[in-house]
Amino acid sequence: MKTRGGGSANESAEKPAAEKPADDAPAGPTIEHDPDGNVVINIDDEMQGNIGLQVAIPAAAQLSPEFKGYGRVLDPASLTALMTELASAQAAYNASSNELARLNTLAQQGNAPRRALETAEATAMRDQLAVRSAKDRLALIWGQAVADQKDLSAFTESLISHNAALIRIDLPAGDDPKSLPTGARVLTMSGDSAETEFLELASNVDPQTQGRGFIFHLRTNALQLLPGASVTGYVKVPGEPLVGVIVPREAVVRTDGAGWIYVANGSAEAYKRTEIALDHPTEAGWFVAKGPTATNYVVVKGAQTLLSQEMKAALKPD
Repeated sequence: MKTRGGGSANESAEKPAAEKPADDAPAGPTIEHDPDGNVVINIDDEMQGNIGLQVAIPAAAQLSPEFKGYGRVLDPASLTALMTELASAQAAYNASSNELARLNTLAQQGNAPRRALETAEATAMRDQLAVRSAKDRLALIWGQAVADQKDLSAFTESLISHNAALIRIDLPAGDDPKSLPTGARVLTMSGDSAETEFLELASNVDPQTQGRGFIFHLRTNALQLLPGASVTGYVKVPGEPLVGVIVPREAVVRTDGAGWIYVANGSAEAYKRTEIALDHPTEAGWFVAKGPTATNYVVVKGAQTLLSQEMKAALKPD
């Protein structure tokens, strides 16, 4: 990381303003535009030092291909209700099937009336169908991957206690990955993120997005996401990784409805305000595939001050 300029705010404050002729007052930053229309701010070394401007080369990085979607944490209440229904149906079937087996044994010995045997067969059949119905509804509503969990009771308990979470992410209509996702990075409204595992395709289409839906399992709910919480999801898919750099968050300024960074020109006294896409947040900053490279110097401290200086300079009369 480099610090631009050798002066400091304290040094410039030691000399009274009256001792410095007006003609020697620093002209301040000036604004121009490059051939592509990008804003370029020219600022001398002394002012760069005064505002504590620092630059750094962004780190090279690669990122798995991903689709951006939006989702929510699923409420396990209906899963709990279905589990109770399934357990009740299973208990009833166990009892009726045992009774049927007992009557079958008695019937073979000639000690059970035919009507009692027929009634037991009907009861066992009804209870078996109730078990099948509960399992089918469990798979239809929550998906086969949930229904096939080895220990469904423990799985459900982890969701109820918020130690884990199921998250549904829906992609916009038209975004349809050719392969199943490998996972997803979810971002909360507060900016916290976590990695999730792909569980299965959603069993229905979201009526609002009309896009493809995916269910992801957050095994360790360190974010303490509660049912209904909204998240932004970055759905990872197989493919060639994207190549780019990681831009620190503090390097990004926002204006005109977009994200920008300042990239140093060769003179080290000129900085071009460059728009970047804020589509790929990471824990270390923003992954950027187009724009700055690992050979550019980017302002990482003082970017907001530089933007303010730019705005002030733009307001000065010619």
